[in-house]
Amino acid sequence: MAEKKTKSFILRVDSDTMDAIETWAADEFRSTNGQLQWIITEALRKAKRLPKKKKNNETTEDQSL
Repeated sequence: MAEKKTKSFILRVDSDTMDAIETWAADEFRSTNGQLQWIITEALRKAKRLPKKKKNNETTEDQSL
Protein backbone atom coordinates (compact mmCIF):
# COMPACT_ATOMS: atom_id res chain seq x y z
CA MET A 1 0.00 0.00 0.00
CA ALA A 2 1.30 3.46 -0.86
CA GLU A 3 2.25 5.71 2.03
CA LYS A 4 0.34 9.02 2.26
CA LYS A 5 2.46 12.13 2.48
CA THR A 6 1.24 14.91 4.73
CA LYS A 7 2.14 18.57 4.92
CA SER A 8 2.02 20.69 8.03
CA PHE A 9 0.76 24.26 8.14
CA ILE A 10 -0.35 26.80 10.71
CA LEU A 11 -4.04 27.62 10.87
CA ARG A 12 -5.37 30.53 12.87
CA VAL A 13 -8.95 30.05 14.04
CA ASP A 14 -10.95 32.24 16.41
CA SER A 15 -11.63 30.68 19.81
CA ASP A 16 -15.39 30.22 19.32
CA THR A 17 -14.84 28.33 16.06
CA MET A 18 -12.10 26.23 17.63
CA ASP A 19 -14.33 25.39 20.59
CA ALA A 20 -17.05 24.24 18.18
CA ILE A 21 -14.56 22.10 16.21
CA GLU A 22 -13.20 20.52 19.39
CA THR A 23 -16.72 19.72 20.63
CA TRP A 24 -17.69 18.27 17.26
CA ALA A 25 -14.50 16.18 17.20
CA ALA A 26 -15.21 14.82 20.68
CA ASP A 27 -18.79 13.97 19.68
CA GLU A 28 -17.45 11.93 16.74
CA PHE A 29 -14.56 10.34 18.70
CA ARG A 30 -11.93 12.08 16.55
CA SER A 31 -8.96 14.23 17.38
CA THR A 32 -9.26 17.91 16.57
CA ASN A 33 -6.72 17.44 13.76
CA GLY A 34 -8.68 14.46 12.42
CA GLN A 35 -11.89 16.47 12.51
CA LEU A 36 -10.30 19.34 10.57
CA GLN A 37 -8.99 16.88 7.98
CA TRP A 38 -12.46 15.34 7.67
CA ILE A 39 -14.13 18.77 7.30
CA ILE A 40 -11.67 19.79 4.57
CA THR A 41 -11.98 16.46 2.73
CA GLU A 42 -15.79 16.63 2.81
CA ALA A 43 -15.76 20.22 1.52
CA LEU A 44 -13.42 19.21 -1.34
CA ARG A 45 -15.58 16.17 -2.16
CA LYS A 46 -18.81 18.21 -2.23
CA ALA A 47 -17.16 20.83 -4.46
CA LYS A 48 -15.91 18.01 -6.74
CA ARG A 49 -12.34 19.18 -6.23
CA LEU A 50 -11.01 16.10 -4.47
CA PRO A 51 -8.40 14.35 -6.64
CA LYS A 52 -9.70 11.03 -7.95
CA LYS A 53 -7.95 7.89 -6.77
CA LYS A 54 -6.52 5.57 -9.41
CA LYS A 55 -7.65 1.96 -9.25
CA ASN A 56 -5.02 -0.79 -9.38
CA ASN A 57 -6.73 -2.34 -12.45
CA GLU A 58 -6.34 0.88 -14.43
CA THR A 59 -2.61 1.13 -13.78
CA THR A 60 -2.09 -2.55 -14.67
CA GLU A 61 -4.04 -2.19 -17.92
CA ASP A 62 -2.21 1.01 -18.85
CA GLN A 63 1.18 -0.67 -18.40
CA SER A 64 0.25 -3.54 -20.72
CA LEU A 65 -0.43 -1.18 -23.65
